[in-house]
Parts: sequence; structure tokens; C-alpha cells
Amino acid sequence: MKTIIEPFRIKTVEPIYMSSREERARWIEEAYYNLFALDAERVLIDLLTDSGTAAMSSRQWAALMQGDESYAGSPSFDRFEEAVRRLMPFRFIIPTHQGRAAEKILFSIAGGPGKVIPSNTHFDTTRANIEFTGAEAVDLPIEEASYPELEHPFKGNMDVGRLEELIRRLGPERVPLCMLTVTNNSGGGQPVSMANIRAVSEVCHRYGVPLFLDACRFAENAYFIKLREPGYADRSVLEIVREMFSYADGCTMSAKKDGLANIGGWLALNDEAWAQQARTLLILTEGFPTYGGLAGRDLEAIAVGLEEVIDEDYLRYRIASTQYVGRHLIEAGVPIVRPVGGHAVYLDARAMLPHIPPLQYPGQALAVELYVHGGVRGCEIGTVMFGRQSDGSEKPARMDLVRLAIPRRVYTQSHMDYVIEVVVEVYERRHQLRGMRIVWEPPVLRHFTARFAYR
Repeated sequence: MKTIIEPFRIKTVEPIYMSSREERARWIEEAYYNLFALDAERVLIDLLTDSGTAAMSSRQWAALMQGDESYAGSPSFDRFEEAVRRLMPFRFIIPTHQGRAAEKILFSIAGGPGKVIPSNTHFDTTRANIEFTGAEAVDLPIEEASYPELEHPFKGNMDVGRLEELIRRLGPERVPLCMLTVTNNSGGGQPVSMANIRAVSEVCHRYGVPLFLDACRFAENAYFIKLREPGYADRSVLEIVREMFSYADGCTMSAKKDGLANIGGWLALNDEAWAQQARTLLILTEGFPTYGGLAGRDLEAIAVGLEEVIDEDYLRYRIASTQYVGRHLIEAGVPIVRPVGGHAVYLDARAMLPHIPPLQYPGQALAVELYVHGGVRGCEIGTVMFGRQSDGSEKPARMDLVRLAIPRRVYTQSHMDYVIEVVVEVYERRHQLRGMRIVWEPPVLRHFTARFAYR
């Protein structure tokens, strides 16, 4: 069949306020042109993030009733731990309230001044958690990742040669671990091949450097391997997932993505000494090791979500629906990151708005206009997010993108058809868009709270 339908029925609906352009223009001005500052009720189609915005299934809602809220030794933790270990067979599973809490604990242990932590591409909170310890976050994407229009099946891959050169130059003692993000969010939601995971693992272990996966979208990455990598077409997603994690020494995970839950995460690892330190920090900042800042009902919802996310009917629909949006935008001439990733479509704002210099934030200008024109809220992934340097200077990011992150099991095809129409209409009048400037920003993670004005 040409039409791939949603593999679910809708039981509950949530109304959307159908705002006018005049209202949206006023609201975004009141929010100082920062889309994070908008009230959610004032957004028609919310593609700001796919993190924690999924619709839970009837099985997950039923599982909430099993939640045991015991402070220690909850059976809900046992079910959660069993579900995680089925996919990620690490020795120690440490729950946290979300993925960035796991990052905070991990880098508090492994980071510090003089340390360098390489990745295919660090996301914003990962980079901030590394730099907060005084360590340096280094991105080592493959060369093909720098060209949005280039078709490559695994643009999320790490440059293995540059990784080995970095470890040799610095010495393994300065590289406490290597991170590999699957899929590569900052690089356009692009997958990492099994061959690349294996090669990165081999280099890391040859020098005694632990390899950790940032596993937020592990199931989508596994499905891309099944679709695109020779030798995996007949393998189950479960088998592919387990092989991915077999090459790693641990992972950080946000259950708000491929856990299909609204909150939660974990740190998983094999090193007993690190696990002991992590549990101590967990008790100080999150909670006891059998709940980690989560309610028992959240642990139950995650356990069910981890079963549902590797269902191949779901993954087929998930990938096809995202590619549906990308395909129609490409046909309309809109420049996007190609090939389309799993969780989002990334508009190439720099290519769309060549008259706006990178330091006038073309991504932010485009994201604001998408909201004003059609009520679609996206997220700038570019110079606003990555341009400010640790020494206080500013330089253009590698790319200026606008991410349209599609929540899981939330929107229908008609919603996506509307998004396509909004983007195409903005593209047709792109020459009217103006650059922006920052009128206030915090010292770190400025994109969340910065205030903007038009130039």
C-alpha cells in the first residue's frame, strides 16, 4: 500500500485554539521573539521538541495504576530495570528524572579541567554539562555532515580517523570517555551506522577510553540501520539494538524520546566504581537509586514504552511520516537537511535566507516567521544555540537550521499537511524576512531565555 496509516486509534483528543496572525504577532513580540517563552496554548502545531511530548498508549496509562511509590525497593523499579536490560545489557542501571540529569552525574564523575570529551556532535545540554565541569566538548562529525543538501545514509557518523588522532595527540588520560549520539540530533537527526559504532568502539577500547552512547533515539537509529545498512534487513530491531549497545561501556538516556514517556531517563554503565559514585550523586540530587527522582508510575510507563518503541509497525510509521513531510518540502524546492532523519525535519535556514548573515540569526528569523504565519513552533539549531564561545566571543555555527521535531503519536497526516503548507508559503516570501539581534542573554544556554529584536 502507498499510504502508511498510523498504527493506532485515537481515544482522547485535546482542542487546539485556532489563533489569528494578528494574535500571534502580538504574542511573539510580548515573548521577545523567543519561541520558548510562548504559552503552549498559543501554539497551533508544536514542533519545538519531541522530548516528553509523546502521547502515551492505553497500555502505558493502565501501567500507571501499578506504580508502587515505595521510597526504596519498589517493584516498579524492578520492572523498569528488566525492560531496560532487555535492550541495553549493562551491569548498572541508575534512573534519573530525565536525560540531562544522567549527563550531569556522568560528567561530574568523568569531567574536569584539562579533560576533553569527543562526540559525533554534542547537543546543547550535553555540551553545557561537560563545560560546566571545566572539560572541553569536541565535535568530530564526518565531512559529509557539513553539507545539508548531500545525500548520505549515515551522516550522523563520527570521523574515526580524527577521533584516533585526537586521542593520540592528547593522550588517553585526558580523554575520560567518548560520546556517540544516536541519532545525531544537532547534525540533523541523522543516524549512525553499525559499522561506525563498531569502529569507534574499537578505537576507544584500543586506547582504554570508555565509549558511551547518548541513546535518546536508539530505536529510530536501529530502524535506519535495518533499512539502510547491508546485512541488517532481516535482523529484528531488538537484535540490532542489542548489538549497538554491545559495543559500548554505558549510555545516557532520555526516556522522553524513545522511551515514549513524558518524563524520565537513566544512566547505564558497566564500571562498578563509577556506578558507586553515580549512586552517591543520585542520592544527593535526584533520589534513592530505586526511583531516581521519578514516581513509580513513571517507571511503569517507561517499561511499557520500551516494549512499544521497538515495534516495527510503529517504527515504519514513525520514519515514513517524517519523510512524508521532508519529501513534500523537497518537491516544493525548500532547502532541508537530506536525507530526512527520524524524529524531525531540519530546514536549512542559511540556504533559505542567504540575505541574512549568520550573526543576524537566520534560523531564529525563520522560526519566528513560521510561528507568526501559521502558528507552527519550531526550534533554532544554529548560531543562537552554538555561536557563543567559552571565551565570550561569537562565531557562526557550522549550520543554521530550524528543527521541526515531530512528537510521537500526537499529530495526524492533516496536521503535517498543514505544516508543509505553512513552510512552503513562508519560503515563497522568504526575501521579506529580516535579520535579528539579541538584546539580552544569559551566560550559558542562551537560546532558552534570550530576548531578541529585529534589526
